[in-house]
Amino acid sequence: MLTIFTVPKPFVGHIKIIQRNAIQSWLKLSINCEIILFGDEIGVAQIAKEFNIRHISKISLNKFGTPLINEVFLKAQKVAQYQRLVYINADIILMSDFIQAVQYIDNPLFIMAGRRWDIEVKEEINFNEIDWENKLHSRIVKDGKFHGFSGIDYFVFPRGLLINLPPFAVGRPGWDNWLIYHAHSINVPVIDASDVITVIHQNHKPIYRSKHKEVQKNLELTGSFSNMCTLRDADWILTHRGLKRPPFFRRILAKLSFSYPGRLILLVKRKLQRHIIG
Repeated sequence: MLTIFTVPKPFVGHIKIIQRNAIQSWLKLSINCEIILFGDEIGVAQIAKEFNIRHISKISLNKFGTPLINEVFLKAQKVAQYQRLVYINADIILMSDFIQAVQYIDNPLFIMAGRRWDIEVKEEINFNEIDWENKLHSRIVKDGKFHGFSGIDYFVFPRGLLINLPPFAVGRPGWDNWLIYHAHSINVPVIDASDVITVIHQNHKPIYRSKHKEVQKNLELTGSFSNMCTLRDADWILTHRGLKRPPFFRRILAKLSFSYPGRLILLVKRKLQRHIIG
């Protein structure tokens, strides 16, 4: 049904715990889900062997040794067993509502993404417990924080979709927002599934600073801050009754952002935001 692929960080310390949690949650989705781990980071081959999932080790790296996302997308589409693919960050837990939501979509071309819940997870989760999902839902209600529209941790799309990604570094900002912009530019509908899919991001220490050269390179590859969209710019919202158009005001703002004056305003706004954040 689905091919899920990711590029894990090294399996050490706290990152090892949360990535193991994420992968085990994906394995719970369906027997018809294929999982592919890309890269040669510490522990990746061992984890793939332990969970009997695919591992593709040889991928291109930048001069800092960071994998490049464009080659990962290309290779995944070539080797995927199924016609629908999911790129996901390796610290994201999925639940049973993920499969149900994907089944709602019958569009031949689309990109689907959604907002996440941020929670603190320090321990390995026992996915053999019958009520593991209920326990996580309770933690979300009690301590979770619903992330904003700009942070995107997964993409669902059909095999064969022309995604001409520049050589962005994995795990650095910019490429996910550029991908939504690119989908708009080639008239591929963008679907916001935040209302029906519960994805959990397990908080961890940041692995980069905003002034890091890799961050700056990714932002340069977008071409401009105005070439970075968020889920506010989605064409459709997925509900339990199917797809619906975003609210009128949200559609107007999205259209404005793609007009020349709107792109100019957006460019200035995002440059100011980057300067303030530093």
